[in-house]
Amino acid sequence: MLLLFAALLCGLPLLPSAAAAPRVGAHSGYTRLVFDLPGNVTSRVTASGSSVRVQLSTTLKPEKGAVSAAGVKFYNVSGKTVTLTLAGNGNAARTKASVLPKSGSAAARLVIDVPVSSSVVAAPAVPRTSGAAVVRAAAVTVTRPRVVLDAGHGGVDPGMVSRWIQEKNVTLDVALRTRAELLKHGVDVVMVRTTDKDLGASKRADLDARSRLANNGTVSAYVSIHVNSGGTSAQGIETYYFGQPLGGSNTSRAVRENGGGSVGQELTRQAQNVAQNQLGDILRQAKLSFSRQLALKVQARLVQYTGAQNRGVQTDAFYVIRNPTTPAILTEIGFGSSPSEGPRLSTPAYREKIAQGLARAILDFLNTR
Repeated sequence: MLLLFAALLCGLPLLPSAAAAPRVGAHSGYTRLVFDLPGNVTSRVTASGSSVRVQLSTTLKPEKGAVSAAGVKFYNVSGKTVTLTLAGNGNAARTKASVLPKSGSAAARLVIDVPVSSSVVAAPAVPRTSGAAVVRAAAVTVTRPRVVLDAGHGGVDPGMVSRWIQEKNVTLDVALRTRAELLKHGVDVVMVRTTDKDLGASKRADLDARSRLANNGTVSAYVSIHVNSGGTSAQGIETYYFGQPLGGSNTSRAVRENGGGSVGQELTRQAQNVAQNQLGDILRQAKLSFSRQLALKVQARLVQYTGAQNRGVQTDAFYVIRNPTTPAILTEIGFGSSPSEGPRLSTPAYREKIAQGLARAILDFLNTR
């Protein structure tokens, strides 16, 4: 889902906010078109045959032209409507459109993702021109979608421990099951660990090694899997993307997942400083926007597949997802301390439900069947 990042990193120019011609990124499985907007707007997308129409709440500069990219032949901007004419391998019914709000010096953007049937999408990058000239897609190195699955804790660090489970065992089993499902759909999976081990001599080294596995241009999503702990009445699933804790919340969860004690407090403090410094950074703001989309999909699917209580999507300063430049989330798949959820988390059948929901959410995010 990292097409906006790729477009920026490929040197495609940022337009004045009133411009209408798109930036185009060609990626594995779909093509993305990015239109700069004069301000924050609402959008509605409809599809009919080989045509996709996005209705906006603001008027753009009229413009049209051919597009040299898989799945898309032509674009037309007229008034408040952006229309795409798709090629034979473009999927109009599954095309998605979203608006990224203005951030710092970056204009608000309309982002349209057009799924395509080919496994490799690449075209030579050329400067974008306006009017009726052809707009070509920028080539990127990713040929198949790739995700990183981080089974939280491991080795000398068991994570949360209850009478029913150890966190490190549950997260590894769920990650392995999720990998098996993603591989069936042609997704490359990088496992942070496949056995009971840690990645560093200290908690800081371990978390740094985990986060370095997510690199812009090679990874489409980073998902860290954890089990929650709390009072006996606490239960349910919650999913996080990186940022300052939401108003009124505390950082005890981030401190615990960041190692606990004085180490966890120090790593959380450092992560919070990163969150503050991200303000105004275009690439990081885009990452956070897509991380939120991934978190929402994961949360919804996990609740759907398990029937667990929905504790919602939140932000917090988890050290492991502070650095990746790809969309990155941390999901707490249940409370191992709960007399009802702890025993469920100990069973293969329930873990399989979690893995199926997690895999389906990732596939939704990647626009992959």
